[in-house]
Amino acid sequence: MAHAPGKVILFGEHAVVYGRPAVAVPVLDVRATAAVEDMPPGSGIMVVAEDLKHTFGLFDVPHDDPLRMIVSTTLARLGIGMAIALKITVSSTIPIARGLGSGAAVSTAIARALGKHLGQWLTSRAVSDLVFETEKIYHGTPSGIDNTVVAFEKPVYFIKDKIRDVFWVRTPVTLVIGDTGVSSPTAIAVADVRAAWEQARERYEEIFDEIGTLAHMGREAMESGDLEVIGRLMNANQKLLRLLDVSSPELEGLIEAAIQGGALGAKLAGAGRGGNMVAVVTPETAGQVSMMLRLAGAKNVIVTKVK
Repeated sequence: MAHAPGKVILFGEHAVVYGRPAVAVPVLDVRATAAVEDMPPGSGIMVVAEDLKHTFGLFDVPHDDPLRMIVSTTLARLGIGMAIALKITVSSTIPIARGLGSGAAVSTAIARALGKHLGQWLTSRAVSDLVFETEKIYHGTPSGIDNTVVAFEKPVYFIKDKIRDVFWVRTPVTLVIGDTGVSSPTAIAVADVRAAWEQARERYEEIFDEIGTLAHMGREAMESGDLEVIGRLMNANQKLLRLLDVSSPELEGLIEAAIQGGALGAKLAGAGRGGNMVAVVTPETAGQVSMMLRLAGAKNVIVTKVK
């Protein structure tokens, strides 16, 4: 059995796809779980998706199905043929299509569970690389940040194809995450931003540059433990995300509620157009902010600490 956490991007959504830095952190309060067990020879590979109440044979789904891909690529990495007989049971407490990395977490849990079951150790980097291939199915043109932070389970400063720095925060950072209840597939929002970028590249490159600067400053603020600066930078990041047209009335309502509740800063989390928002709070204001989010219509609220 193996587990993998969710994740939330604190700075750099969308701009990270275009080579700017981003900062993401694990959300350890929600997790995907995968359990692997042997089956009688000749049984093939069965997948039990508990949350979906669906059981299927791995070869009964297309080659580009994310679950089939992570199993086949992991077995290949381990030097194991696909003729093996296994049962893989998957469950998750991470909401789907909400910007919390549910796809990356499920794939990470499966890869780790397969390695453990077959007696082989996969490094965090190896798992991240395997999961990145499935991220292409979920996101179209992924940056690689989701698979990195989920596989390493640490705060990550990330620049696509260049930097994957794990870093430590000076003092714990308390976050409150509010779910709009609106499903928002990442690939659609990413594709829309790309189409807009192609029509107005100079303007969008300037916005991406500003977002990248905020991400760099955000890492420094987290490493120094300056919560007020983190909050101000998150607010500034949200203003730029509005210019990218990836916010929504539901997100804006929760962001405003968080600020009214005493949050130091708040922004959408992930691709936008729905999904979750995230606020940075003090331990003393976490309860008040959570209550305000629920009163404003949040379908779920998660309070988590980045350590």
